[in-house]
Order: sequence, then C-alpha cells, then structure tokens
Amino acid sequence: MRNAHEFDDFYTASSRRVLGQVYAMIGNHAEAEDAVAEAYLRAWDRWSRVRECDSPEAWVRRVAYRIAVSAWRKAANRLRAHRRDTTTEQVDAISPDHVALVHALRQISADQRRVIVLHHLVGLSVAEIAAETGASPNTVKTWLARGRRALAEHLTTVEPYVMDGGQP
Repeated sequence: MRNAHEFDDFYTASSRRVLGQVYAMIGNHAEAEDAVAEAYLRAWDRWSRVRECDSPEAWVRRVAYRIAVSAWRKAANRLRAHRRDTTTEQVDAISPDHVALVHALRQISADQRRVIVLHHLVGLSVAEIAAETGASPNTVKTWLARGRRALAEHLTTVEPYVMDGGQP
C-alpha cells in the first residue's frame, strides 16, 4: 500500500539533493531534472518496495542516472523539449569556485565524474559506489584516482611568471 504522506516527506527531504547529485554526474541541469522527476515517479509507483530498500534515495539516484544515460542513447534532444520555466525562481549567486568545479567535472569521463560525485558530494564509500554502479571496488578506486588527477589538471591555476633576463 502506498502512503502519500510518507512519500511526500521522502520527496521533500531528498529531491533537491538528488537533483544536485544527478546534475553533477551528467552535467546538464534540464536533463537531470527530467531524469530525477521520472525516477521519483517510478519510486512512487513502486513505493511499497522502494521504501523497504536500504536507501530509497540511492534507489532514486541510481534510476535517475540510468534514465539519463538511456535518454542520451535514444535521443539526446528529446529531454531538452521538457525544460521547465525557472525564470521566476530566486537563484543564489554562483561562486567562481562552483563554476570552475562544474566546468572541470564536464571535462572528465562520465564514469569518473559519477564516482567523484558519489564519493565526494554524496559521501558514499567505495563499496557503496561499487554496489550502486555495478562496478568492482577496484574499478571504482581506479576511476576515483584517475578522476581526481583529471580534475586537478582542470582546477589547478598556473600563475604566469615574468621572464627577467631568461630567468623565471
């Protein structure tokens, strides 16, 4: 039996967080919104089973990620047609660090981006990420290490120096 009040509480407590996490994993806010909305709809349809999961939030996040990936394979432009009008929402100022991080995350592979987000933003352990992604723990560790190195390359600022007689 579905409990609307219980589901509404779950949705209210987790939807913004899951949206931010999926957005960080896939790099497109509109597509993340669509995938997360569909994932919550599926969770509602299966709420009696989903609510018994160890982490219903992880279930929704995993489903949302799979929906986004599936949509890319089928038709990348299909989801863009469903953008929501957000012009009336108050948006907090975005810091330069936030912009740099989002840009850097878009530069690394999807697998690396996904595990970086799950580990550093969601706070999942390597074992939890392995369970969620279906990859081995060693593969997750490799993606994390390579992802961190790749991010470092995109986030490191090299200060220019002045040449003085051939000397830096």
